[in-house]
Amino acid sequence: MSTNNLFTPFSLKSLHLKNRIVMAPMTRSFSPNGIPTDAVAAYYQKRAEGEVGLILSEGTVIDRPSSSNDANVPHFYGNEALNGWKKVIDGVHAAGGQMGPQIWHMGIMDNHHSGWVPPVPFEGPSGLSKSGTINGSTMTEAAIEDTITAFGKAAADAKKSGFDTIEIHGAHGYLIDQFFNPETNLRTDIYGGKTIKERNRFAIEVVKEVRKQVGNDFAVIMRFSQFKPSDYNYKLAKTPQELDAWLTPLVDAGVDILHCSQRRFWEPEFERSDLNFAGWAKKVTGAATITVGSIGLSSDFFGAFTGESSEPASLDELNRRFDRGDFDLAAVGRPLLSDPNWTVKIKAGKTNELVGFSKEALAELILE
Repeated sequence: MSTNNLFTPFSLKSLHLKNRIVMAPMTRSFSPNGIPTDAVAAYYQKRAEGEVGLILSEGTVIDRPSSSNDANVPHFYGNEALNGWKKVIDGVHAAGGQMGPQIWHMGIMDNHHSGWVPPVPFEGPSGLSKSGTINGSTMTEAAIEDTITAFGKAAADAKKSGFDTIEIHGAHGYLIDQFFNPETNLRTDIYGGKTIKERNRFAIEVVKEVRKQVGNDFAVIMRFSQFKPSDYNYKLAKTPQELDAWLTPLVDAGVDILHCSQRRFWEPEFERSDLNFAGWAKKVTGAATITVGSIGLSSDFFGAFTGESSEPASLDELNRRFDRGDFDLAAVGRPLLSDPNWTVKIKAGKTNELVGFSKEALAELILE
C-alpha cells in the first residue's frame, strides 16, 4: 500500500511540517544532572536530517523540586539546561526540521533503581502512585498553583528558545494523569471529584496557563493514554461520551493536537467500531490527532523494557487508517531510536534496509 499520503505537508499555527511522521517522545536519560549534552543535540539533529516531519523530545521536567525520579532526565529550567536545549533546537532547524519539547512532571513515582531520590518527597494529588500505594505527599493548593505556573514558564521558555511547538505530558500515570485517575485522585477540593469533568480541572488550568504564556498562534500538543503502567487494560473513558467529556474541555482550553498513546495503534478503542484512540479523539473533538503505538514494528513497546527485540513490520494498516482520515499525524518511537534514517527509507520504499529494534539501542544515542 502506498505511503504517499503520509508524506504530504501539514500546517497548524506555528507548525509547518514536510510530512506527517512524528518522532515520539522517548526517555533516554543521557543528560547528566538534567543538562542536555552535545551528544543529545547531535541525536536530535540526525533525526531532523533523516527527514522526520516533527520531533518531540524525550520528557523534560519542569521546575519543581520533585518533578523527576531520575537525575539524568533533562530539565527544562535553569540557564545551563536551557542553553543545552538551545543547541538542540538550533541543530534541528539547521537540518530543516521542526521540534517541540515534551514538558513533564512525573508526579508520585517508584524510587529509581539507581537509588537516586529528589531533594523533597514526590508530590501528587493524593500521595498515591497507583491505587493503594503511597510514596509521596499530597499537594497543597499552593503547590498546585506553583506547578501550573512552572508548566507555563517551561512553555514560555520553549517558545523563547525557538521551538516550534510544545507537548504537555498528560499520559502514562504521571502527574497530570494522576489527577485524571479516580484511583490516584481522592481529593475532595476543587481538583478532585467523582467525574472526569471535576478531575479535569488541574489539566485545564495547566493548558490555560500554557496558552496564556505562548499566545494563540503557537501550537500546543497534549499527550494522553487510557492505559496506565500498572494496568495496561485500564480505560479512563469507557464510552465515546466519556471520551468527549474528558478531551473536549481540554481542546476548548487551548490544546490544538491530541497525542493519543496506545500499546498497539491498530486496536479499536470501543466496541462496534474499528476506530482507534486517535480516531475516536478526532471524531468527538474535531481536533487534529496523533496516533502512536508500535508503528512499524512486530511487537509492542512494553517488550523493550524486558530486552525484547522487534522486527520491521508493514505500514499497510497505518496507511489504511490514515487515508481514511482517522488521524492527522503518526508518531514513531523505537524505529527512529534505532535508525535516524527510518523516514527516508520508508519514503523511498527501501524496506529491505530497515533495521528493527534491539535492547542494545536503549544503551546509546545512535547517530548512524
